[in-house]
Amino acid sequence: MRCPYCTNNNTRVTDSRERESGEAIWRRRFCPQCKKKFSTHERVESISVVVCKRDGKKELYHRDKVLGGLLRACKKRPVNHLQMEEIVTNLEQNLRSREVKEISTHEIGEYVMDSLKNLDNVAYLRFASVYKDFKDIDDFIQEMGDFAKKDRSREMNNE
Repeated sequence: MRCPYCTNNNTRVTDSRERESGEAIWRRRFCPQCKKKFSTHERVESISVVVCKRDGKKELYHRDKVLGGLLRACKKRPVNHLQMEEIVTNLEQNLRSREVKEISTHEIGEYVMDSLKNLDNVAYLRFASVYKDFKDIDDFIQEMGDFAKKDRSREMNNE
């Protein structure tokens, strides 16, 4: 692994840890040339899935785009980065197990919203507002009402 500070190709691993999901490995590395430390993350090669957008365009799936949407929705919320990574990792595992070659942005959005509902209500509403293209406050009120009804019925079923 090349050192990001001095570009030396001869670096050494000093510590390795598997992430909770088992999908990635964190490694602490040391460069003997410049004496600096840095971290790397190894993960299974990303999936080759085509995303079908609303306007009919198609593009390759990018993990960072889904994660970016989650980061914006969860900004200043009690949701940590590992929880967001887990949502994206679970989405990708789902796609791999179904052996999907194409997926719509609708399916991705629904999956992320379902995951956020169980994690943080405010982050869910933020994500939904962009995903569902809310036009005004009435759209928020409608979504909050729908969400509250579903949440109440879920609580009643658990009792």
